[in-house]
Amino acid sequence: MCAASASSSVPPDFIRTTTFRWTVAVAGMFAVYIILLFAVVYWRTERYLTARSDAVITMQAQTFASATPERRLVVIEEFLRQDPRMVQYAGLFTAEGQRLTGNLERLPSDLRIDGPAQRSLFPVGFAGAETQVVRGIARRLPNGNVLVIGRNVDEVREIAEIVGLTLALGLLPALCLSIAAGVILSIRAQRRVEEVNKRVQRIVAGDLRQRLPTRGVDDPFDKLAFVVNGMLENIEALIHEIAGVGDDIAHDLRTPLTRVRVRLERGRKHATTLEQLRAVVDQSIAGLDQSLAIITALLRIAEIEHTRRLDGFSQVPLAPLLHEVGDLYDPIAEDKHITLQVDVVAEAIVHGDRDLLFEAVANLVDNAVKFTPEGGRVELALFHRDGEATIRVKDTGPGIPEIEREAVTKRFYRSDKSRRTEGLGLGLSLVAAIVKLHSFRFTIASGPGCTAEIACRQAQ
Repeated sequence: MCAASASSSVPPDFIRTTTFRWTVAVAGMFAVYIILLFAVVYWRTERYLTARSDAVITMQAQTFASATPERRLVVIEEFLRQDPRMVQYAGLFTAEGQRLTGNLERLPSDLRIDGPAQRSLFPVGFAGAETQVVRGIARRLPNGNVLVIGRNVDEVREIAEIVGLTLALGLLPALCLSIAAGVILSIRAQRRVEEVNKRVQRIVAGDLRQRLPTRGVDDPFDKLAFVVNGMLENIEALIHEIAGVGDDIAHDLRTPLTRVRVRLERGRKHATTLEQLRAVVDQSIAGLDQSLAIITALLRIAEIEHTRRLDGFSQVPLAPLLHEVGDLYDPIAEDKHITLQVDVVAEAIVHGDRDLLFEAVANLVDNAVKFTPEGGRVELALFHRDGEATIRVKDTGPGIPEIEREAVTKRFYRSDKSRRTEGLGLGLSLVAAIVKLHSFRFTIASGPGCTAEIACRQAQ
């Protein structure tokens, strides 16, 4: 019973939402504002009507006082007969307080004679049974008599009651509608948050295919969902890439390490001389060097992709850099009987890391020389196009099929045409990482041969 009563006292979830609390707070502030507005309206209305009544009774008192004594009695009686609403009061009294005419039983005791108009208790019932709160004024006449003029201002109270009733009839439904809107918005937001929580729990559980729901209304929830969904797509792609890279690393490291192990076992069993043992050790060292080269290349790509070298950016002239790459690979191309031509037709300066840019261009030239058959041609060029400096490496090799142009920039990917060519399959991945770090564009085209281009934004 205690547990049941405790659970029944817990308010609904939507009441605890920020949306509902803000709605109630705004509704409360709106109600306070309306009440204050009503108070100001009432105060201003009362002051206006009171001042108007005071001006009227003051003018009436002056008019009656200026009349002759005989005419004054007639004017007062005529004045009272012309008041069908019975809101006007008048009385003429002797200096001793004896009533001469009017609808007042006696001279009001709290009314100051010859003072300004004021609130006073007017005795209007001749049996002494009724008094009313009236705005009145008293004037002493030259003959010693006292003239009293008053006006009932209950209309101010009536106006206040009308305004108050109108306020209640308008304010209460408005408050109810505000609270109802708060409840609806709170329940709607709560349901959406619950739906988001369910999706997030599935994502945390490992289902990266889940996405946050959107309704296409461009509200803050949708904007946040679009951002988070984009982040999830990137995370999913990265995780798949990491998983694939892990498999590729295991595959590419297993082969050279297995060869090293086999060579060492054979050397231990079959080597009979010191020279034979040295040959086995040299072959094993070469296999280990290949494994270390793979690891070094991967660390290099990771360093570039994490943008750790942005602080070292400076103004880099591209023309000397391309000539330096050409000088480096010219002997290698000559050994393969390949023509390497460097064609720099324009000067260009970019903002970047010179060592990384040199490494990217060198990898492109290295691939071109490696895959171009003897008697072929490799061109390294720098020119301007569409306001950008463009580095082009073109060869007469087998080229890259269109279906593989995106895949060749992934780690360890090697085209079928390059399976028999030595390499780690990381060169173009390194180029892609360097280009992305510099916010340049990298494209690959073929036919005939292969054409790789890096479009660079020039430094301002």
